[in-house]
Amino acid sequence: MQLVDRGYRRFVRFPKPYVELLDCIQQHLVPRTYVEVGVSTGRTLSLALPGTICIGIDPAPKLRAPLGPTSRLFTSTSDDFFAHQDLRSLLEGRPVDLAFIDGLHHFEVALRDFINLERFASSDSVVLIHDCYPIDELTATRERTTAIWSGDIWKLILCLKQWRPDLQVNVADTAPTGLGIVRGLDPDSTVLEESYDRIYEQFIALPFATLDRSKAEMLNRVPGDWNTVRSLLPTMPFRPYNVTLFRGRQAVAGMVAAGRRYVAGRPPKI
Repeated sequence: MQLVDRGYRRFVRFPKPYVELLDCIQQHLVPRTYVEVGVSTGRTLSLALPGTICIGIDPAPKLRAPLGPTSRLFTSTSDDFFAHQDLRSLLEGRPVDLAFIDGLHHFEVALRDFINLERFASSDSVVLIHDCYPIDELTATRERTTAIWSGDIWKLILCLKQWRPDLQVNVADTAPTGLGIVRGLDPDSTVLEESYDRIYEQFIALPFATLDRSKAEMLNRVPGDWNTVRSLLPTMPFRPYNVTLFRGRQAVAGMVAAGRRYVAGRPPKI
């Protein structure tokens, strides 16, 4: 098992630490269903294990990673998707086991995404939210001016803590801009939807300086290592799956690909 894990981590490349953390979460939970808002290149959507029903939502994806046979990509905004698609039917009647919000980096859009996803969740579901632990004010503006950009998604954490104290909300401090982890979802809750206008008015103009008092405490920061994150997740997978065999196959495939690059004069980037 340790040899398989070492081979997997050596030959399966992850561009950023949060992507590797997402990979660990996928293999720990083995979700039956997975919904991703903001697909971009498809790298994170492709982390889903075989057999997972995957729904990707992005108005302008730039796919570089192949999607599996059980993945469907919808090229629309998330608002349009949830307004016109029957997510329950797309997931074959199952709830959303795992979701990842990484769309437009505006607080109110991420809030609507969360509201829409929770309607199809269960009490065991996990919702991940990217960009919840901003680096600084410059990279946390509503308009993008920097290469790394988290927008004002951090406000969603404050919002959920205040308006939905029944939720378990934490932010893993993983590079570059954190990963929110939300559990204890309630598909019957209407608090956020019914109070949306009030919430918008409360948080939309909230300055970044609000975090000056104690960013870590206000955003429920936890270390971004796997052992810590794993303790925040359900202990049992959603479905049986041989993760060790999967990792072994991926390691071998990565090793072969690295060998081909080496023979072609392009040493593998490890």
